[in-house]
Parts: sequence; C-alpha cells; structure tokens
Amino acid sequence: MELKKAFGKVFRWYRTKNALSQEDFSDVSGRTYISTLERGIHSPTIDRLEALAPMLNVHPITLLVCTYAARDGVSPDILLQRVREEIDHMQPPYSAPE
Repeated sequence: MELKKAFGKVFRWYRTKNALSQEDFSDVSGRTYISTLERGIHSPTIDRLEALAPMLNVHPITLLVCTYAARDGVSPDILLQRVREEIDHMQPPYSAPE
C-alpha cells in the first residue's frame, strides 16, 4: 500500500472511531484538506501531524506507527519491537527526564 493511502486509512479510522466529522478539524485544517489526507492525495507535514493527533486523542507517533504498519502489512507491535531494538542499538542523543 502506498504510504499516503496508508496514512489516510489510519487517519480516517481514528477520526470515525472518535465520532469526529471532517468539519470538526476546522480549527486546524479545512474539510477539503482532511478529505485529501483521507484519500491519500496529500500527506501532513510534521507540524500538521502535531496539530491533528491530539484531536484524535493519540500521540503523533501512534499515527505514524499505524501508518507504516498498514503500509508494510505488519502489526504495530512488530513494528514497535523493531523500533525499540533500533533505538537500543544506536542510543540516539536525547534528553531524558532526570
């Protein structure tokens, strides 16, 4: 599945699961933009993802993990395990809370 289509499928699922209409996103984006996301025509920028995810009651990473899992035909758990192993192996720089 194409990445944009996978995102649209995941986004629509979360939107309908939360009983939200496309118009409910008007504070962040227009209905037309939401429609193009759901049809896989556009993909959101990271800033737009940051604004849309809280409206779906999820972390932006949740949308990304579910999108890549849908595209790759794997479960989110399998994908998250891979990410966990990559992070543990590479130990990327970040500021952990003290």
